Amino acid sequence: MTEISADSISGHFSDYLKPVFSESQEHKEHSYNIRHQVYCEELHFEPENEQKLETDNFDSHSYHCLIQHKSSGNYAGTVRLIVSNSASQQLPIELYCKEAIQRPELFPDNFDRNDICEISRLAVPLQFRRRKMDNFDGAAIGLINKEVYSETELRCFPFIAVGLYLSATSILLHKNINHCYVMVEPRLARSMRFVGLPFEQIGPVVDYHGKRAPYYIQPKKVEENLNEDFKSLLFSINNALTHQIDV
Repeated sequence: MTEISADSISGHFSDYLKPVFSESQEHKEHSYNIRHQVYCEELHFEPENEQKLETDNFDSHSYHCLIQHKSSGNYAGTVRLIVSNSASQQLPIELYCKEAIQRPELFPDNFDRNDICEISRLAVPLQFRRRKMDNFDGAAIGLINKEVYSETELRCFPFIAVGLYLSATSILLHKNINHCYVMVEPRLARSMRFVGLPFEQIGPVVDYHGKRAPYYIQPKKVEENLNEDFKSLLFSINNALTHQIDV
């Protein structure tokens, strides 16, 4: 299969999809609804509710981002970045999994509160995973199937999931947040490293909504670590979000 260029990856994403920084209540409710579809109705991590909105206390101090399908106007994915403005606004990893972090120098409380965040609740709804290659175990929360996607078959990548992680990176860079945490399955972290996102494991696998491990990301290192094919995609997403984000 013919390898496609970095410009083609960026162009393909921009032709069909766009990132949306979710500041309005309407946009946030679209995010909450996608989360309900994935985390409540599909994965059963949380109970379903009549409002069809999955929310928690961390949403009040979070940034939310959507990916919108341009031609239909439908929303194809969401991701959340939990931030902290004071010691009372702890990240989930601090509240529930701090003992799993085995790199004391990377404890969140070593850094200024406004310099840390946690990525969570990435979700891609089922209707955007209709292709057989995209509808496998883990695809709902961003896993890349390396058995299907080789490095020379980038046109088949799940652009929505990759776009969500790069959108999260863009928001962190715009907000000048330097220390990011995420609790994910090791196979998901391997998927992200497959495209060049530097997920650094900082502790063992623990039982937290399944088998997950703590990872640390420095947003400023993402661009230098990204595969060349995806640097232009990050640049494109950055441009799209620049005028949406109030820094």
